[in-house]
Amino acid sequence: MNFSDETVNRPDGRSKRWADHRERRREELVDAVIEAIRELGPEPGIDAVAAHAGVSKPVLYRYFTDKSGVWDAVARRAATAVVEVVAPAVAAVREEREVVRAAVDAYLGFIDSDPRLYRFVVHQRGIARDRDVVGEAIDAVASVLARIIGDRLRSLGLDSGPALPWAYGAVGYVQTVGDWWLRHQQPISREALADYVTTFLWGGITGVRAAADTPGGLAATW
Repeated sequence: MNFSDETVNRPDGRSKRWADHRERRREELVDAVIEAIRELGPEPGIDAVAAHAGVSKPVLYRYFTDKSGVWDAVARRAATAVVEVVAPAVAAVREEREVVRAAVDAYLGFIDSDPRLYRFVVHQRGIARDRDVVGEAIDAVASVLARIIGDRLRSLGLDSGPALPWAYGAVGYVQTVGDWWLRHQQPISREALADYVTTFLWGGITGVRAAADTPGGLAATW
């Protein structure tokens, strides 16, 4: 019997259906694990998580290989959620200062709405990961802020080189402040904190004009 190349190379429909089913099942299990973390707290044992999710530990490992695979899948989901919250908030405004405030407020809103998941992702230690998913989320948010800061520097005729390190510094600052805010049971309102953080960050951005008059400062060189 002869087969055309098209027939031979055609994907097995059953294999694709199984792969699709497996991916759906993985997503369902990630949902269940996240709900378990929300109920049990940010430092749950894998046995307790599996029981809360209504499955056995071997079932979890069938889809995620081991404990680190389960934790990594949850971290990826949470990191993606952070970017999905911050990016639209930033895109919705045009004023430079309001862009910074929107990013700060969106981040604070996310950790406020899901504090146990946030603590789980940020403070998990001793788990080997194939990817630094927290770092990837930081990269995504910092790149947006770097564009804003770089545009501001160029509009002032200054060197935009500091934009990226300043953006990473800003993201680290907001993350640290947010962590303090949660650990101390939100001693001030989210709105007030967003205003304080934005004022501090924006003061630094607008203050770069003075550097243009400083010998060896930030004056553009192109």
